[in-house]
Amino acid sequence: MAKLYFKYGAMGSSKTAQALITRFNYMELGMSVWLIKPSVDTRDGADVIKSRIGLEARAQVITPEQDIIAEYQKQPGHDVIIADEAQFFTPAQIDQLRQLVDEEDIPVLCFGLRTDFLTHFFPGAQRLMELADSLTEIKTVCACGRKATVNARIDASGRIITQGDQVFLGGNDSYVAMCHKCWKQRISEQSGK
Repeated sequence: MAKLYFKYGAMGSSKTAQALITRFNYMELGMSVWLIKPSVDTRDGADVIKSRIGLEARAQVITPEQDIIAEYQKQPGHDVIIADEAQFFTPAQIDQLRQLVDEEDIPVLCFGLRTDFLTHFFPGAQRLMELADSLTEIKTVCACGRKATVNARIDASGRIITQGDQVFLGGNDSYVAMCHKCWKQRISEQSGK
């Protein structure tokens, strides 16, 4: 029986690498994988999914206006759907992925962030937390050794940023995975409190 999976973690926890390894495993078994990503993620090219360790693959780009079910029906016959950066899908698109699991009996594996740089849910991630059959945290560590749960946004000098748009694309130059304690401590130190 197919399930909706949400595999989430902080920045640098190998979410994309795991998505691409999962894709490879299915393909090695002769199965067809529909690899998708939201259009907002253009860091490595409009239709490219690339991990920090160098794995990459082309994916179908889904815009916020697109109906995922309609896109799937244009090319049926896939054995699995793998979605990277799933936090950027709309809640309605997450509902559509859920519907594909239920009605097409196809597993859907979503990989992405749970929260933004201020520890607030991304709308797509929140809907996944509500609907997924399986929730798996992909862990990474803070520099202090604790489990990292915060995607701290930093400026060019390494200062923590606490204001701005929810979506700001970047890599190691813009984000650092931290534990909540270190994140709060750094913000407090920066403000002189």
